[in-house]
Amino acid sequence: MKITIANLKKGQRALIKEITSEIIPLKLLEMGCLPGNEVELIQTAPFQCPMYLTINGSHLAIRREMAAQIEVEII
Repeated sequence: MKITIANLKKGQRALIKEITSEIIPLKLLEMGCLPGNEVELIQTAPFQCPMYLTINGSHLAIRREMAAQIEVEII
């Protein structure tokens, strides 16, 4: 089973392994959403969307559907 950002629990950290979607917004790439960078789930909004993350020192919010396209390895 592949683990994605969408599977993380609050406070959990992981390393980005692979981005399985070709439609990832350029903004996410510019903010450090790249393989090898660390991601931490800060919190989720009601109904689990959006998800508030820290990636490489940047704070951002992404939709759960996009988070499900980013494979990670829990650390």
